[in-house]
Amino acid sequence: MAQLRGLLEQFPVVGLIGARQVGKTTLAGALASGFAGEVARFDLESPRDLHRLDDPLFALEGLRGLVVLDEIQLRPEIFPVLRVLADRGGTPARFLVLGSASPELLRQSSETLAGRIAYHELGGLDLEEVGPDRSQDLWLRGGFPLSYLARTEAASSGWREQFIRTYLERDLSALGIRLPATTMRRFWTMLAHYHAETWNGSELARAFGVSDKTVRGYLDTLCSTFMARRLEPWHENVAKRQVKSPKIFLADSGILHTLLGLRSLQDLLAHPKVGASWEGFAISEVVAHLGARSEECFFWKLHSGAELDLLIRRGNLRRGFEMKLTSSPRATPSMRSALAALNLDELVVIHAGAESYQLSHGIRAVALARLREDLPPLE
Repeated sequence: MAQLRGLLEQFPVVGLIGARQVGKTTLAGALASGFAGEVARFDLESPRDLHRLDDPLFALEGLRGLVVLDEIQLRPEIFPVLRVLADRGGTPARFLVLGSASPELLRQSSETLAGRIAYHELGGLDLEEVGPDRSQDLWLRGGFPLSYLARTEAASSGWREQFIRTYLERDLSALGIRLPATTMRRFWTMLAHYHAETWNGSELARAFGVSDKTVRGYLDTLCSTFMARRLEPWHENVAKRQVKSPKIFLADSGILHTLLGLRSLQDLLAHPKVGASWEGFAISEVVAHLGARSEECFFWKLHSGAELDLLIRRGNLRRGFEMKLTSSPRATPSMRSALAALNLDELVVIHAGAESYQLSHGIRAVALARLREDLPPLE
């Protein structure tokens, strides 16, 4: 909330973006309720509000205070109007635009509102919000509020299944993305089995029976709607061959588990992807806790085998992270190789135990449950 308020003080337009049902409207409502001034709201999924915006310049130019435009990607022609209004002297109004992020939203807003808009990406619930004692529930159910807060595991699983169906059958078409729901469901499920692995478009294309370009387009669709994420590789002049393909994750652990057919913690712990699932969950928690931007996050891997799950680079600071689903991690040759080759300030092993402690020189173990206490913020 404080970060969003800060952006609105600096920029005439702020984009609050994230997946559907992640809580953007709720957050915007909470911010609006505490706003010291006039507030106007438009829901672009409402026929009434759409009619009010038939002439967007006429509807918006007389407003003062805070103006909230929800699901703005449904009316991209409003972006040029926002540019005109943002350039007025005195900035009589600030605009908070909410979007489920589409290629149209990102392209048009960046081109039309360059220098006038800042983005705040809203993820799902995290450990700092639910508490470390609920970490297994959050891991299993994921961060969508209605999934996490469901009364039973069956209700949570059912909500996620309906979310997937609605996303495929309604949300994609509403965003102007024309793909058969059955095709995208098959690809999304296949991608779940490649979660936390480096992207191999040729292998996926062969398995799916389409071209490399086609499967990359499917991946772009999932990434642009916050259903999947790419972690880009870090490579520099290290005298060894480095992997240069991105690593792919499904963005929400609960959606991942539904696509894998996992309904309970017992199902998850017995599944071959349990380690990969925990890796993605832990990476999301570390990135959220540190407030790292996507362009600051990488992974590193040599063809010879040495690797690092997460590298966060901000300015001259380099912090490395390994994710281990164990309560007793140990320093490994791969970690020492990464520490030296990447000139890390520190390498932190995030683990599933209860305590944090020093493993060796430059390598420290931090319990996922103790991120707030034991992992200092980025400088």
